Amino acid sequence: MPSGNGAAGAHTGTTRLSCRVHGGPESAILDTMEAQAGLSESLVPIDEAARLLGTTVSALRYYDERDLVRPASRDRGRRRYGRAELRELALLRAVQGTGLGLDDVAALLGPALLDPARRDAIADRVVELDRLGARAAATRAVLVHVRDCPVANPLRDCPSVTGALDALLDGNPAPNLAGPHPGPAADADGRHEVAVLVRPGVLPMELGLVHQLLGGARSAAGDPLYRVRTCALAPGPVSTDGDFGIVVGHGPEILATAGTVVVLGSHAPNDEGPEVLDGGLGAALASIGPDTRIVSICTAAFALAAAGLLDGRRATTHWLSADRFRSRFPQVEVDPGVLYVDEGRILTAAGEAAGIDLCLHLIRRDFGAAVANDVARRTVVPPYREGGQAQYVARPVAPVGSGTGTAGLRAWMLERLDRPLSLDELAARLHVSVRTLTRRFREETGLSPLEWLLRQRVERARELLELGDQSIERIAVRCGFGTATALRRHFTAQLGVAPAAYRRTFCGS
Repeated sequence: MPSGNGAAGAHTGTTRLSCRVHGGPESAILDTMEAQAGLSESLVPIDEAARLLGTTVSALRYYDERDLVRPASRDRGRRRYGRAELRELALLRAVQGTGLGLDDVAALLGPALLDPARRDAIADRVVELDRLGARAAATRAVLVHVRDCPVANPLRDCPSVTGALDALLDGNPAPNLAGPHPGPAADADGRHEVAVLVRPGVLPMELGLVHQLLGGARSAAGDPLYRVRTCALAPGPVSTDGDFGIVVGHGPEILATAGTVVVLGSHAPNDEGPEVLDGGLGAALASIGPDTRIVSICTAAFALAAAGLLDGRRATTHWLSADRFRSRFPQVEVDPGVLYVDEGRILTAAGEAAGIDLCLHLIRRDFGAAVANDVARRTVVPPYREGGQAQYVARPVAPVGSGTGTAGLRAWMLERLDRPLSLDELAARLHVSVRTLTRRFREETGLSPLEWLLRQRVERARELLELGDQSIERIAVRCGFGTATALRRHFTAQLGVAPAAYRRTFCGS
């Protein structure tokens, strides 16, 4: 795969690997890697190339010495790489990651790449990767089944798991383990039983999205995969947080036979208070079987925590209620910065819209990505957002006013987010020392000046990304990050999602 002459960097064009010639899946993979790295047409020095590829400078030097990938140029002895070389290095690293040693990689991708014997060796490796991929997929299916199995020791007592392990032991493909475990959780038609528990003050959107998403899951033959029923603490009328009510036909008795119980949030005054379990809710939750999967949406996590179901677990709730939750339930590890948390038997969603993500996650976990994607397409929502992705929490700028504080300075900084701003410059504008500046900033905002500045730059980037009419590189400059790489690093650190993915969420592809 040598790409240059090692001196002036003129490309021979004879041995370079070019996935775009045939437009195969490898091309899409490398395009994705380029987009994630934020590569441009300019050359990058060897240390930056190593950082983008997640490797070391010494490794890139070794690849050069082995005549695997040469740099595009050498500027005073310093190696520099262009987009083409980085593509080749990305492929080399990816092939290494499949378990091959460097000698084997060199045998596959070194000089004389167009030699028929070399192409045959690559074809053999593809066959081996297909075999390894199938085995990895089967192993994953077994592990997911073990994780969700209600049997005390599924490795010995669950027929599905033991049969799959026997198949793996014999070198055969494991049987398909997708779908919930059979048993009392399924009705006579084999549908997974879901009970949705509502309380006075229920949010209609939450109730509707559970029925729409889980109720819309279909098998390849078009048969419903879930049976979704609504229940209340007593059958009859139930108020909502709107100007209308609903009539519920089932009481809490159906909780005992459900495979999954979804507890919805409420805007009733006691939803987050110490009396949340009053009125029969505590007894209803206690009637749920020990193997039943329990899901909360939004502030319903308060009810699960009050019942002791979240003790020692990680959970989430709406970010506006996170501090109250943490104060009331110190035994629960609350994470207010994510969309949902999957703890196996117990799952919690952050807010109403995050309930969509969690329902799709349940479908994906029970019946696979194809079913979940079909439901997402028909309901016109993104098919997948990571549970660890940050809640899109509004972080308004602290009010700007007059006086001896930092408000006026912060307003001045907001007008100059595209400029480099130093602590010395900021302190000079207030006619105070850097130490006094930092103390006042922390008193008024809870952040240091540079932490506050970084947060505002990310907020500005969010606003521009949502408009969708500028490149990520341009947004990086306008927000003071300088490069798309810097924007990507800080944006992902704060929000848990890359800028390009964030833009797709709001603007589509």
